[in-house]
Amino acid sequence: MDVRTELSQFLKSRRARLRPEEVGLTSYGRQRRVPGLRREELALLAGVSVTHYTRLEQGQHHNVSPEILDAVAGALRLTADERAHLHRLARPAPPGEPGAADGAGGFADVSPSVLGLLDSLVLTGAALIGRRTEFLAWNPLIDEMLGGLDAPPSRRTVSHWMFLNENARRRWGGCWERKARANVAMLRAGLARYPHDERLRGHIAVMRVQSPEFEAMWQAYEVEEWSAGSEDIVLRHPVVGSVELDYQRVLLPDVPEVRGLLLYSARPGTPSHERMRHLASIVTPGLRFPG
Repeated sequence: MDVRTELSQFLKSRRARLRPEEVGLTSYGRQRRVPGLRREELALLAGVSVTHYTRLEQGQHHNVSPEILDAVAGALRLTADERAHLHRLARPAPPGEPGAADGAGGFADVSPSVLGLLDSLVLTGAALIGRRTEFLAWNPLIDEMLGGLDAPPSRRTVSHWMFLNENARRRWGGCWERKARANVAMLRAGLARYPHDERLRGHIAVMRVQSPEFEAMWQAYEVEEWSAGSEDIVLRHPVVGSVELDYQRVLLPDVPEVRGLLLYSARPGTPSHERMRHLASIVTPGLRFPG
């Protein structure tokens, strides 16, 4: 990752989305040649000199203090994830620090109990996700839900499935764009967290070439940390129809190569729960449920 370029483009993109009237500044009649705030306006809001901010936006971030970064983040109205992203870009981890280097990936550092958990979740679709969005392991139910995850290792990622597999659009429907944007935003955050991870950089470069939609979302400079959370989504399956699901991300912070678990389940007693039971019986012939 070219940290100077990334820092410069990120700051410019965040400055461009602000308008003078939104931050309490008066917009005078002189025609504005750039979208959003001017550098001098942003510097005024942050309480730093124009020269100091200009150098930062040009990627000259050496010895910049956390206090200055916080002041700029406040002026730009950054989210918590964006603020952390700014600090990582301005103060990147040097090669050799924990989490900075390129890892080998795979199952070596994953607890057998975690892998065993996937197989035990009969009515919950589950997948173990690597920090480069790899599908490291998954259970049969999520494979059926998503329309097949078996692919060459270099293409066995959430990114490839989301942008280059038509099953993603067909099955996620109205959820697709939100989930696709989140995937790209998490990759951008991951790139700042692991700036020396060549495999992560290579994955992003490939996706930018292979998918114009990925590239357009990448240019939006959205940032989102891979964090624990949940939401309601709807799956459109060709056999059972629409399934309302609880989607959860579970963190595994002690394993650097793994981001966490994706879990998809339906509330008991609902029609969607019955449909999940039917899908489970498809992938596990002979499976029977009490009641």
